[in-house]
Formats: sequence, C-alpha cells, structure tokens
Amino acid sequence: MSGCVAPRPQGGAQMPRQPHELLVVDGYNVIHESPRYTVLMDETDPGDPFERSRERLVADVATYAQGRYEATIVFDAAGNVSPDRPNLSRAGVRIIFSQAGESADTVIERLVTSARLVPRAVTVVTSDNTIRATVGGVPVTRVSSDVLVTDVKQLSHEMERERVERTHQHLTLEDRLDPATRARLDRMLGRS
Repeated sequence: MSGCVAPRPQGGAQMPRQPHELLVVDGYNVIHESPRYTVLMDETDPGDPFERSRERLVADVATYAQGRYEATIVFDAAGNVSPDRPNLSRAGVRIIFSQAGESADTVIERLVTSARLVPRAVTVVTSDNTIRATVGGVPVTRVSSDVLVTDVKQLSHEMERERVERTHQHLTLEDRLDPATRARLDRMLGRS
C-alpha cells in the first residue's frame, strides 16, 4: 500500500495520533508466578533480593510491549527495600513503586481509572483475582501472569532463532541477491 496517504482534516491539520494501548503489569505478582524470575531472587543478598528479578521483568516487558503498548510495571511498597525508591523509566517501560502504606493494587486501579476517562484501551497483567475483578470491563483486557510469561518465553525463543539465523547467513553480495538476479549473474559469469 505504498503511496497511500491517510486523509487529513480540513485546513491541513494533522489527525491526532491515538496513544498506544496501556499495559499495566502487577510486578511482584508476575515475579512470584514464574521460575523465570524466582530463580533470580537472592534471599542472601543483604541489599535487594528482588533486583535481578525486576531487571529481567523490565527487559521482558519492554520486548513484549515493543511498538504495541505503553508499558508500566507497578511494584508493591511491601516488597520495597527502600521506602524512597524512585519511580523511573527503563527500556521504555515506566516503573512505579507504590508509596509506603499503599498497595500496588491501589496504584493499578488508579491507572486503569485514569485510562478509562480518556478513554484508552488497557491490558492489565496479574493473577491476583481481586485486581482482576476490580479492573474488569470495557476497555480493559485482563491477562494472567502465566500468559505473559509464556508469551515472553516464546518471543525470546523467536528472537534467539532469528539471531542465530542472521549470524549463519553469508553476507556476500551474491547471497543477498534475489533468485532472478542471481541466475542472471550466474549466466553472465558462465556458472549456469
């Protein structure tokens, strides 16, 4: 469909761009649901036993969300080592730590309510039945933690397979030619 141009409103103004769907992930719920993350928890770490698990989750959510979602991961204050842990973004993923005394559930509900007012589509990832019941309804999609983990594993396998295929490809000019051009080149060089 090259050459197609989306219609513009009168006066040449740009049509407003729709925001990506919001993806809200219940961080510690996902971490505790899968060995993919629990194996990285280090209870003997005098600092933060969840740090490596959170880092992997952020990387996985960034990969999963790429181009489709605006991703936010919410972590519960009860799991925080430091009460002044900053909210930040990493790899295009917004990370929110609930305030001391506030649950991640409350933050998730607030994010979903704000999105509904826009209105904006939201996908909430959690296996917590209370949150799933509270945030349900249009335009909210609920996904269990294990579904996210399964999808992330599948994406990881596909990306690894593509990486391996790319490293095994020959990068000569001949190997990058389409079959018809390659046949003509072979005839010109007397190889056919």
